[in-house]
Amino acid sequence: MMSMSQQLLRSLGATLFFDNARDPRSRILKSAAPLESCSCDGRSAEFSRLLVGAQSSRQGNFLPAGSNETSAKHKAFFWERGEFDALPYIQTLGKFPKEELEDKVVMVRFDSAILLQEDQDHTVQSNLNAHLTIKYLLEARVRIVLVSDWNGEINSKFPDLQSVAEHLSLVLGVNVVPSHCLSHKSPLTEALEKMRVLLLENLSEFKEEVCNSLEFAQTLSSGVDIFVNDSFSQSHKVLASTVGVTRFCCSSVAGFYFEESLRKLKNAVESDKRPHIAIIGGTNFSNKAAALCSLASVCDGMVFVGMMSFQIMHALGLLVPLNNLELGATKEASELVQVAQNKNIPILYPKDFWCLNENVPNQLELFPAHALSKGWMPVDIGPRTLDEIKTLLKKSKKATWIGPVKFKSCHLPAIGARKLACIFNELSQSDCDVTIVGSVARKTMTDESISVAAFSVIENASVWWEFLKGRKLPGVMALDRAYPSDIDWKSVYSEPAQPLVVDIGSGNGLFLLGMAKRWKHLNFLGLEINEKVVYTVSDALCFCFSHIVYSVLIFQLVRRCLTAVHQSNLKNGYFIATNATSTFRSIVSGYPGELILVSIQCPNPDFNKPEHRWRMLQKSLVEAVADLLIPNGKVFLQSDIKAVAVRMKEQFLRYGKGKLSILQAQDTSINSGWLEENPFGIKSDWEQHVLDRGAPMYRLMLLKSNNVQ
Repeated sequence: MMSMSQQLLRSLGATLFFDNARDPRSRILKSAAPLESCSCDGRSAEFSRLLVGAQSSRQGNFLPAGSNETSAKHKAFFWERGEFDALPYIQTLGKFPKEELEDKVVMVRFDSAILLQEDQDHTVQSNLNAHLTIKYLLEARVRIVLVSDWNGEINSKFPDLQSVAEHLSLVLGVNVVPSHCLSHKSPLTEALEKMRVLLLENLSEFKEEVCNSLEFAQTLSSGVDIFVNDSFSQSHKVLASTVGVTRFCCSSVAGFYFEESLRKLKNAVESDKRPHIAIIGGTNFSNKAAALCSLASVCDGMVFVGMMSFQIMHALGLLVPLNNLELGATKEASELVQVAQNKNIPILYPKDFWCLNENVPNQLELFPAHALSKGWMPVDIGPRTLDEIKTLLKKSKKATWIGPVKFKSCHLPAIGARKLACIFNELSQSDCDVTIVGSVARKTMTDESISVAAFSVIENASVWWEFLKGRKLPGVMALDRAYPSDIDWKSVYSEPAQPLVVDIGSGNGLFLLGMAKRWKHLNFLGLEINEKVVYTVSDALCFCFSHIVYSVLIFQLVRRCLTAVHQSNLKNGYFIATNATSTFRSIVSGYPGELILVSIQCPNPDFNKPEHRWRMLQKSLVEAVADLLIPNGKVFLQSDIKAVAVRMKEQFLRYGKGKLSILQAQDTSINSGWLEENPFGIKSDWEQHVLDRGAPMYRLMLLKSNNVQ
């Protein structure tokens, strides 16, 4: 006997595909009302109006680190208002199927600040995880290509590529062979046939790296199957080796060190332990104003100990020497003070300073903060300030130190920083979570012979500041997404056991919403990698930055789709922001019903590089679809570019494990074997746009064999 799903497939077949139909449009008109006739309230109509012209399945867009489009005042409450999207769940090396690694070529972007340390402390978790990434890949029997940047002028131990390769061979316990493939423009495959681990040239020597040249990224990743990013300190930059290469690799995942660093970044701002006190040093207040306002929203006290403290003192109405103030930062400092006062967050500033006189270069004098003598320059915080900090920190359950304590460059030892390091060391031995941010604070700890193993260390302060500004980190956003947890299907659908239809790359959801309104006896799931869609008035509004297109008007994509589901009172539709290439199997395998149809329409458009439009369709996704479809289940493919449609067909037939074939009802003598009409009677907005301009769509239906065991 046929299962309920198979019966529904047969009954639905009259609409999904029309056997021997000469004019499918007549069957569509008889069997289903047009989408426009579906009941829809005014709010749903408004939703449709807003997204008119928005093209489905766009490449991801994010506000780039380094731009200054968000005011400090606006960002002050982004944590509470939910405007800041949490860092996405990304695919990690530890959760990537190990069997899929074997015999693959894997590129690892390692952090030179970790692996090129002269004296590596293996009690520090970050060092262990950086080594673990390489060791794990070696155990999986892959061929490894190592890439990174380093400064040979600063570190004289590494004057050339050979010296770096020798050092890595020693610390990793494997023969690392230097390769000049980049400068010689020779393919990696030839070198990898003989060697297991290659080290490419110093990326800092190539200007194409910094400008994220796609041509350079393609050369860099030539022959590479999987990209592993283990250089979290570069995640705030748009680089060819961290962002560009992800376009040319089948999978892009985070290494163990990257994963650990990302977790530290999240934990540093979570308010699970109170009170949380932040010690803030350094300069450049205006550039960090938005981040400081955000920090005020997640901590219970802020203590300024660097040059920025003068800006705070001035905003509080205290007399400050003008030469210690930052020009143009007065407004930002006042906004921060206002934010802190509104939230009843205390802001502390130094009460005394050690000062240096130009005429007496080796003599320090102690002055109260309110009575600095002319000619004396503050260089360090005084004992009264340290006592106040120590008293405050004793009450804390969470403490963060970021930035240098010193005020001006000085050849004398930083006494205040050293004592502050000792205070933090004492805190770490109590019930207090301690986070050290940046290389200056970290070095201060190690100079005092304090092991940083007990601390949570974020190596690069720039990553921290960009994250606090509410900006998505390009190096993180470029990696594949992973779905974080099991789905409660009962809360998603009113009838969770109904047969399931999945649209991969659901875009703005208009196609899937129309399907869900028409066929109530089926459940519909849209999977979309992009959380946002670009909606432009005209192409002139767009501009290009490092080959990533940003737009003036950006709407939340998946969130709006879910809003439309709610407003339309649909009980059989749902959308998930995820990378289906890596999460399709884990999501759909947990569904309590049966998978009867998968559609992929116009995948991953890139109008500058149309040859990359099929990047989403990887072997792992095709295999998952073929495995999870029930017998007689169908796959619908279409694209407005013939080469893309042909490639999709070839991929499914090649990697479908012999389970998939072209539906026999498709007459190869008509329209070269492509379907003339959309068999569902419901078009996506992009499909309609293509047809309106008189261009063809290339459609295909595949069938899963009923005889597959």
